[in-house]
Amino acid sequence: MSHEALLSVRDLRVAFGPVEAVRGLSFDVREREVFALVGESGAGKSLTARALLGMVPRGATTGGGVRLRGSADLAAERGRRITLVPQDALSALSPVHPVGDQLAAAVRSVRGLSRGRARALAVAALDRVGIPDAARRARAYPHEYSGGMRQRAVIAMATVNEPDVVVADEPTTALDEERREQVLRVLAEQREAVGAALVLVTHDLEVVREHADRVLVMYAGRAAELGPVRQVLGRPRAPYTAGLLASLPQDGPRLRRLPALPGSPPAPGALGPGCAFAPRCPLATGPCHDREPEARAVDDRLVACHHADDLSDPLREFA
Repeated sequence: MSHEALLSVRDLRVAFGPVEAVRGLSFDVREREVFALVGESGAGKSLTARALLGMVPRGATTGGGVRLRGSADLAAERGRRITLVPQDALSALSPVHPVGDQLAAAVRSVRGLSRGRARALAVAALDRVGIPDAARRARAYPHEYSGGMRQRAVIAMATVNEPDVVVADEPTTALDEERREQVLRVLAEQREAVGAALVLVTHDLEVVREHADRVLVMYAGRAAELGPVRQVLGRPRAPYTAGLLASLPQDGPRLRRLPALPGSPPAPGALGPGCAFAPRCPLATGPCHDREPEARAVDDRLVACHHADDLSDPLREFA
């Protein structure tokens, strides 16, 4: 994996009217890496993913920006160099066109190939993601596919044009355990096959632990902690990261969604002057309520916490 930045996000701010939902987010995604975005619902993960794809409403990006190999026109790159695997595969596919026709249209729009050649590539893409009898299934409509097959089809659509970056927004949310593992395996195989980086938006810390290289933990539209997965999840330095990990069960079946920490995340329009996590944090002191911490280097990661340098094991604070 190269350490060169493929996708660069700098001081990204997304607002809807006076309410700022993404607040000064900065990170890089490197060539071929799996970069995870995690956090509770409302943290701004999916909105950040949409900003990466140039899919936020006009005027909503109020500061900073995103560049893919130096290009800031993400809308023009969408479908070519950066693609999406959405959470809801059924709504992502047109109900009135066969799946194969939709893949072929995606190929023709990017490569300008003949109908026959685009059709052949579409069938091959469905075959690669494990759709049985792909030539026949290419003529079927989305409602004739199972949930797992639809998710495989949108992975085929996201990778058929060999993009540089694939953004997967909660790609396994509605699937059972077996299909969830199958989809993750197919996504990993296709990403490797085309040489793409993957931005994985998920609630599942175990998926992050098993599949990602680096992780950005988000809270209230900002970065709480950013670094290599092994270090961040193995020894968190941000109290919020520690709280997420401590809330996972130690025994029994694996939990697929992050349970709620005590309290609830603040509404985007109701943030005070200090750290947004301070009202829920057992380590909060006066400065935490008075001023928002800046992200700074601690060990081998970036942490936005006034106490990050002082903590040897923040996880025990949530035991």
